[in-house]
Amino acid sequence: MTVLIAGGGIAGLTMALTCHQIGVPAVVLESVRSLAPLGVGINLQPNAVRELYDLGFEGDLDGIGIEAREWALVGRSGNDVWAEPRGRDAGYRWPQYSVHRGELQMLLYRAVLERMGADAVKTAHRVIGYRQFEDRIVATVDTRDGGTVEIDGDLLIAADGLHSAVRQQMHPDQPPPHWGGQVLWRGATPGPAIRTGASFTLVGSLEQRFVHYPISAVDAATGLQLQNWIAELTFDTSQGTPSSDWNTEVDVDKFLAEFADWNFDWLDIPALVQGAPAVWEFPMVDRDPADRWVDGRACLIGDAAHVMYPVGSNGASQAIVDARVMGAKLLDFGVEPAALEAFEADLIEDLSALVLRNRGHGPVGILGLVDERCGGVFDDIDDVIPRAEVEAYMANYKAAAGFAIEALNAAPPTITILAP
Repeated sequence: MTVLIAGGGIAGLTMALTCHQIGVPAVVLESVRSLAPLGVGINLQPNAVRELYDLGFEGDLDGIGIEAREWALVGRSGNDVWAEPRGRDAGYRWPQYSVHRGELQMLLYRAVLERMGADAVKTAHRVIGYRQFEDRIVATVDTRDGGTVEIDGDLLIAADGLHSAVRQQMHPDQPPPHWGGQVLWRGATPGPAIRTGASFTLVGSLEQRFVHYPISAVDAATGLQLQNWIAELTFDTSQGTPSSDWNTEVDVDKFLAEFADWNFDWLDIPALVQGAPAVWEFPMVDRDPADRWVDGRACLIGDAAHVMYPVGSNGASQAIVDARVMGAKLLDFGVEPAALEAFEADLIEDLSALVLRNRGHGPVGILGLVDERCGGVFDDIDDVIPRAEVEAYMANYKAAAGFAIEALNAAPPTITILAP
């Protein structure tokens, strides 16, 4: 009984490793010819780190990132709106990590090849559709050389991202990706440690903000660490929707003037941006929640199911959790459509709500209240908004996103087979 997995990103590779762990044969069909460590920084929440540890990666994440210790919202004046500990410092049983996305993908990829063999990932194989029969599903695959092949399996799990061909067949009338007006520019620059040396900071307002966090330890020779950063501006959506391309390299002059005076005694934003060897632009997009993720023997996971705005640092984390929940359902129901249906029943309602919650700015929405009350400029945040109001706002988001401390710490393992 073979599971076909469309896409060799974080969701797809975690799915493959989970299938191997529970004894289910699987093959990954990946569109690119050669996997490479592309991308910049992402955050892995404790709920996802727990799952990676259960897959045998405890100790490996330090080699591709840094254990996060603090998360802070900062007003336009450079003063804190809110700061809180993260990961084990906050009381979780598992840490939170800031890592390089491409290095995480390659860590998972190497593990798939080592544990499952070289044939477990077929590159230059892009799933473009599927056909179903009573006892199997057939994936139609573009082999990137002008030809197509068909590959049989028992189930097709689509982890093929924002532009999922499987989702398009499942929902042929879906609207294009939703753009709310935000455009992001991303880069990574070696720089001195800021705050704790393991802090995530978001500076500014809902309309204009700057995100910063390190993704490496401090280099002993230079005293610097690799700093991931994101500059964001909001535009008028009536001017049309940009292409949802996540990898357009641009010159910093395209946006840096808007941040020219964002130089605080603890963070020089213009200098950090100018020090990046390359900068990428992409619109911040998601998709309207789908009313179903399952079509017979096909099922969506990760971004294919619920791509969301990256305001809660939970896109990659949820992709990992998806794969693990799917593995648990395969154990419970076998390699059958019933497992897919149980997966959907468990997650679709909560994650559809999370997509919309993130579209409404997620945990950084508190900055909107600060803007309304003082224009984002203040000396003491307690004069602007009561601490209890912020605490309640943050607690509600954590509960909705699945990483409330007490609930996660008390939860049993998603999959009880712990040996990879």
